[in-house]
Amino acid sequence: MTRLILASSSPFRKAILDKLNLPYEAVSPDIDESRLEAETPRQYVARLAEQKARALQSDYPDALIIGSDQTAIINGATIGKPGSYETAFRQLADASGQKITFLTGLSLLNSNTGDCETDVIPFHVHFRTLTPTMIENYLKAEQPYNCAGSFKSEGLGIALFEKLEGDDPNTLIGLPLIRLIRMLENQGVNVI
Repeated sequence: MTRLILASSSPFRKAILDKLNLPYEAVSPDIDESRLEAETPRQYVARLAEQKARALQSDYPDALIIGSDQTAIINGATIGKPGSYETAFRQLADASGQKITFLTGLSLLNSNTGDCETDVIPFHVHFRTLTPTMIENYLKAEQPYNCAGSFKSEGLGIALFEKLEGDDPNTLIGLPLIRLIRMLENQGVNVI
């Protein structure tokens, strides 16, 4: 079995990767995640996903390294992790009755050959019309301040949604497993 590395410190990505029942190590890639001037959201998440994987290449020369990054777009504006109650409240108020598109960049780097497969997978969230009380109650219950878009879809955040659109619900949480499985198979790793 090829050594598998998840270039992430995210507990959410770890929980998703655990579903595949493959042995792996999770290592923080420690990169600069600043957006480049004139970089589109799609380019941004693709670049960061690959950069995260490549940041660990020299430390793990015979491994498959998974990199992933995510951003959210609402009404043409990019939103990230809120970091505070105030920002989260504003993000959810802006999302009320709207559609948010999440773009998740995914890379699988074969550190031995240098080959890297990268893709960007979209996922759409349609929000219910949210009252200030609903937003306040939700934020007090889950405190999703380290989550892009200010919610945890795997928890109570599901109550904020009208509907979800996408090929893989894991994409919304930050690691598109269906696409990752195909990438792993391209490298000779079969999940089942």
